[in-house]
Amino acid sequence: MIRFIMAITMLLMAVPAAWAQDTIGFVKTVSGSATIVDSGKANTAQVGTPIKMGNTLKTGPKGAMGVTFKDNTVMSFGPDTELTVDEYLYSPGTGKLKFGTNISKGSMQVVSGVIAKLKPQAVTVKTPSAMIGCRGTRFLVKVEPSDGRE
Repeated sequence: MIRFIMAITMLLMAVPAAWAQDTIGFVKTVSGSATIVDSGKANTAQVGTPIKMGNTLKTGPKGAMGVTFKDNTVMSFGPDTELTVDEYLYSPGTGKLKFGTNISKGSMQVVSGVIAKLKPQAVTVKTPSAMIGCRGTRFLVKVEPSDGRE
């Protein structure tokens, strides 16, 4: 019976660790309206909200949000921004490093983290008209609406 209880306890302790592995970053700042879309469900962004690969990060017309990822990459989003985290691999010990995003509208400032420092070619930001390869430590992206309106 004691072995059974210990086995169940060990199993329950492993579940939060598995959930934590899915988390690639956290919301650090929010101003105005901002949401995190996870598996099609929009959740209000709050300080401490976990970010997962595949999430879409959105800010409203007067919103702003700051996110820090596991590798210490910091992204700050301006108003009316939409970005999807397409790829995120952070295992520096094994050399598995990749960070790919897609910004469809809005603006963001990026301060690159460990992935860009160890393997700069592994960091990309796709926009509707171009793909940016991160080769520096700080950059800004602004995606204008396709019809030219702000």
